[in-house]
Amino acid sequence: MFFLKNMKFYGSIYKYTIQYQKTNFLIFFLIFINMKLLINDNLFKCKVCNTPESITKGMMKRKFDGFDCMVFLMPEKKEQQFWMYDCLIPLDIVMVNDNVIETINPNCLPCVDSTNCEYYEGFGNVVLEFEGGTCDMLGIKVGDKIKMSVN
Repeated sequence: MFFLKNMKFYGSIYKYTIQYQKTNFLIFFLIFINMKLLINDNLFKCKVCNTPESITKGMMKRKFDGFDCMVFLMPEKKEQQFWMYDCLIPLDIVMVNDNVIETINPNCLPCVDSTNCEYYEGFGNVVLEFEGGTCDMLGIKVGDKIKMSVN
């Protein structure tokens, strides 16, 4: 199994440092086929968003079908802002900085009026979305470490 150690964005290409058997490899990817996420003892099957289009669309007009978590690989490490416009279900929006959970915005409610949507913020280079209530139910908290693996 490979583990994602580091990620940098260069134009439209992501440079990933992958660790396999304690050896680091640089790999350039545009997309992942399958990804799994481990938080504490919880393993999630993920859908990855790593293009501007997929990051913008996110969970708009969709439910978790065939995956447990959406992972947004952000082009920059900075304060991130997400909203719930056109989402169908409440979500936990989790901001991650260098594989450590920085902020959990629990049970964010969908909104249908783009002029009156609340923004959910936090610092990091990865954003996770789970079905609302998942973090509370599984005991996921600020300071927990995450591990991402590519199959």
